[in-house]
Amino acid sequence: MTVNGETVREAVEARLSLADFLRDRLRLTATHLGCEMGACGACLVLLDGKPVHACLTLAAQADGEVVETLEGLNERGAIADLQAAFHDRNALQCGYCTPGMIITAHALLAAKRTPDRAEIRDALSGNYCRCTGYEAIVDAIEATAAQRIGEAAE
Repeated sequence: MTVNGETVREAVEARLSLADFLRDRLRLTATHLGCEMGACGACLVLLDGKPVHACLTLAAQADGEVVETLEGLNERGAIADLQAAFHDRNALQCGYCTPGMIITAHALLAAKRTPDRAEIRDALSGNYCRCTGYEAIVDAIEATAAQRIGEAAE
């Protein structure tokens, strides 16, 4: 597989999850393990550009695929504006859900340039946050979308 732009070749046990592979073998620890049932969104990564729950995806299923983690998005500067907006609007508190929220927001904004608040909330419906109450997160994503539209118009 390709992880964050680098080819990775490694034999894995048939039952090893992609989340465990990324965290334990590759030391990409932004992929968090929460519920391990695909309900909380803490383990989200991009698999061929689409968000997937790495806790429910076997590492072997990613054979030949492209995986991008929060670290990869950060390294290539793809989420700098989202990160700044989350910080500016206090949309992160304990930070545990933040990687999954950022992955979700990145995928949403890649699919739709100007989502409304209901669409943002719908996209976030698979991500749990016990600290922020979601309003600040929705605000941050909405602000990022508006900023990107403004920059595109210049």
